[in-house]
Amino acid sequence: MLVEKLGTQRAVHLSLDSYYHPLDHLPPEARARVNFDEPTALDEVRIFGDILDLLAGRVIRVPHYDFTTHTRTGMITSCHPAPVIVVDGILLLALESVRPLLRYTVFVTAPNEVRLARRIARDRKERGRTEESVRHQWDASVSPMHLLHVEPSRAHADTIIDGTQPFNRVVEDVVRRFPSRNPAR
Repeated sequence: MLVEKLGTQRAVHLSLDSYYHPLDHLPPEARARVNFDEPTALDEVRIFGDILDLLAGRVIRVPHYDFTTHTRTGMITSCHPAPVIVVDGILLLALESVRPLLRYTVFVTAPNEVRLARRIARDRKERGRTEESVRHQWDASVSPMHLLHVEPSRAHADTIIDGTQPFNRVVEDVVRRFPSRNPAR
């Protein structure tokens, strides 16, 4: 919604969901045991390089990640640079090497029960998972890793936004809070 509000000529979107390490070298049952809720699950080197390339005005090739198989699909999307680069992901501010590349950062907060309900809805719809499997993962890794990595990373945010507000209101709030210097990232 933020890119839509700013306009696709002015802004591009880069999601950390594209940057999980491919696990095709592991058997499927081993992939399911990987903790995807800690920073090491992400290809931080590639994220850093791709953001640097966008900042330098270069087109990047963004991988597609399949959350049902925990591998990259082989599909690639070209992402062209723009004055505003919107990078999203709950672990973004936990990536120490990436933080210095970010000019303006936003941390979206919501109560535990709201985050869990959203996770269940998303994973059932987009990832074909059962509510039981989502709750199990929540208890085993999502909630503990939130406390260990995500919640402390809010200290690196320029702005903290209430994620329980309607999304259009949140987007308006973020746009209103953008630094007046028209951030390049």
